[in-house]
Amino acid sequence: MGVVVSLEDSKNRQASVKPLVDLTKGDMERVNQLILSKAGSDVQMIPEVANHLISSGGKRLRPMLTLASAAMFGYAGDSHIKLATSVEFMHTATLLHDDVVDESDLRRGKSTARTIWGNQASVLVGDFLLGQAFRMMVDVGSLDALDVLSTAASVIAEGEVLQLSVAKNMETTEDDYLQVIRAKTAALFAAAAEVGPIIAGASRAERNALKSYGMNLGLAFQLVDDVLDYGGSAAELGKNVGDDFREGKITLPVILSYRRGTPDERQFWRTAIEGGENGDENLEKALALITRYNGLGDTIARAQHYGTIARDALAPMPASALKSALLEVIDFCIERLN
Repeated sequence: MGVVVSLEDSKNRQASVKPLVDLTKGDMERVNQLILSKAGSDVQMIPEVANHLISSGGKRLRPMLTLASAAMFGYAGDSHIKLATSVEFMHTATLLHDDVVDESDLRRGKSTARTIWGNQASVLVGDFLLGQAFRMMVDVGSLDALDVLSTAASVIAEGEVLQLSVAKNMETTEDDYLQVIRAKTAALFAAAAEVGPIIAGASRAERNALKSYGMNLGLAFQLVDDVLDYGGSAAELGKNVGDDFREGKITLPVILSYRRGTPDERQFWRTAIEGGENGDENLEKALALITRYNGLGDTIARAQHYGTIARDALAPMPASALKSALLEVIDFCIERLN
């Protein structure tokens, strides 16, 4: 079910995350080993729940940003491994908490931890991973890196609460929604990209450039996720198409279609989202309205806009294989068909 939207541009070659994967492969192997070590516990349920999600096939883009951004500035120590692992644990904890809040049954095509072990275990294991993340940040000994990542953790929590406050509220504006995803999603991308240059001793301008890159990459990433929920496939999403609609989530395609609709159409959205009448029949009608008002196309355009800002943020950086890989990640996040 869904309206398939092509996100391809005029390039012949599909953008890929592979260059970044290849350049960070050795360090990512060390990160993966540390993930397994730090997810361990004498309390049996903790590694069971943690490993269920950790091993579920995510691309680990955020920790790769930390590794790549450190390497861009010639970092040669070991602290980037701990910081990258901290970033991944923060992300994993957020997913565990999100699935409880959203009552989600699927994550990356697998049953969510909450459906197997329950909500309480999911929340508490998420808390354990956050604790482990902060222990590793302290081990690194960089107050600046600790400040950036701890601030991101606080902002992410604020974003979660803000999302609750706008949930099922059709009067949510585009600005309101951008504030949510800037906090919930983009803040961790920004922090992941900024801590690399911090430990490498880069300048404030270089730190800010990588922070801007991460922030705008994260915004583009989330906006494309919004599109895929209505215009993708279950294989691409790792969850059911239309789950955002069924959960009453206010995302940009919905906001645009609601604002542009007739009074009767806006009443439909209020009934479906605010009133919880979100079955398959109403999902089909929602898809038709989103198509009519170009909700997906305009959301893609917004994503491309933020992708351009991310690209411009890296413009002052010297040419290198790492810079090229980070630039290609922008296109990959926007196209995301594979």
